[in-house]
Amino acid sequence: MAKDVITVEGKDVVVREDTAKAYRFVNWGVTTAVICLAIMAILAFFLFFRSGTDKTGEIPDRGINSNSR
Repeated sequence: MAKDVITVEGKDVVVREDTAKAYRFVNWGVTTAVICLAIMAILAFFLFFRSGTDKTGEIPDRGINSNSR
């Protein structure tokens, strides 16, 4: 089997190639998930903040069809 080198806690470790690929896959997966969650949280915060600060000051309509009360 082919060997590959990965860095674990600052030390280089020689492992099998499939183990190295799995290690890198997990690292990229965690990094991608953190980035996506951060972007979603920022967008949700700004959209929520924007919806709470409506500058018009008007009362929204109760509905499209006002005869359905």
